[in-house]
Amino acid sequence: MEFSKDLRNAVTSGDITVSFRLWRRPQVRPGGRYRVGPAWIEVDSVELMPFAAITPGDIRRCGERDRESLRQRAAHAGPIADGTLLYRVEFHLAGPPAS
Repeated sequence: MEFSKDLRNAVTSGDITVSFRLWRRPQVRPGGRYRVGPAWIEVDSVELMPFAAITPGDIRRCGERDRESLRQRAAHAGPIADGTLLYRVEFHLAGPPAS
């Protein structure tokens, strides 16, 4: 998974554990490990949900200050209305992948 430069340190420190993505289909899978800079994350869950259903707790867990900043960050892939479906990706820091 790719993260913008301003979020990478928070992801690799474990402060960010959720991401919202505007994808046509899932690009990651539960149990998959993905490199983020020097670290690895492991995806715990992937679920499709409307933008309006995102909780304040998830807004904090994805490193955004409010719903509108999340909408702007995710909108690089297209416009996001309250009913727009996004993928909620929950993950945690993981060790190196198995050889």
